Amino acid sequence: MLYKRFFLAFIFITSAIFIAEAQISAIQTEHLNRAWPNTDLGRAGVDLGDVIAGGPPKDGIPAITAPAFITLAEETRLHNREPVIAFIPSDGMARAYPIRYLIWHEIVNDTVSDMPIAVTFCPLCNTAIIFDPVVDGVALEFGVSGLLRFSDMIMYDRQTESWWQQAVGEGIAGKYLGARLTQLPARMLSWQAFKTNYPNGIVMDEPNWSRRYGTNPYQYYDTSHPFLYRGETPPFGINPLERVVRVDNRAWPLNRLRKAGRIAEADVVITWGAGQASALDTNVLGEGREIGNIRVQDLTGLDVVHDIPFAFAFHAFHPEGVWMLEN
Repeated sequence: MLYKRFFLAFIFITSAIFIAEAQISAIQTEHLNRAWPNTDLGRAGVDLGDVIAGGPPKDGIPAITAPAFITLAEETRLHNREPVIAFIPSDGMARAYPIRYLIWHEIVNDTVSDMPIAVTFCPLCNTAIIFDPVVDGVALEFGVSGLLRFSDMIMYDRQTESWWQQAVGEGIAGKYLGARLTQLPARMLSWQAFKTNYPNGIVMDEPNWSRRYGTNPYQYYDTSHPFLYRGETPPFGINPLERVVRVDNRAWPLNRLRKAGRIAEADVVITWGAGQASALDTNVLGEGREIGNIRVQDLTGLDVVHDIPFAFAFHAFHPEGVWMLEN
């Protein structure tokens, strides 16, 4: 009889939790439908209960379109250890997109030699990725939704207001559900390394917005804990905020790479060299602790598409991914 009472109590509590979660999910969906009337949320490939507000509203973090550029000699504001995202087109000058701007704007819509690109950076996941924004022959322009899923920025395209998961470049709701953006080769470099490697390059000029450029609004974030993250922690005891080098569905912990200096396996060669500050550490970007410059190449020396997310983000978006740990 006692067992039966416990069992009935368990069923009652479980049912109550299920009903409460269903009610919360329904309220969440209704709220999102009101906030995003132009997005067909009936075409959603993810649980809308996992979509949460990050704080700023839609376009509260303003994306940049058609940025201005200056020569390396004209740029006097960047600290040598500050990180930039480097894009090296097959024809034309190399371009540097300073994280000091992307940390405040998160998306830059640009055109390089008549080729549109979308330069994106999610500070909460440390995912710095450049995409080809052309889908079905349409060059999409992206904005910041203000929404997060597993702590990662949800972008939206201004043409259809479909939602896109920044960490993987996948359409998750709306007209472009299931579509994939092509990731383009890019590197996170220190400003000094960019100047050394691409002396004829150009650098994005400071946007005309009132922001504290050069400072970090996420002070000491990468030594604390993931913000608004509702997913599993990484396996093998890996710190959720350890950086990893991701190539396809494989991840090399930065601590392993830093110790080795060079790793050649799985048909790629990854090298580490000192000189780059963490943008998510101290208040001043150029004064952050050492994280180093990374290069990923194939066996012929060509640059390989990759990014350097936090471990929790890799695990969230590549749950079946392979962790390349020390032997």
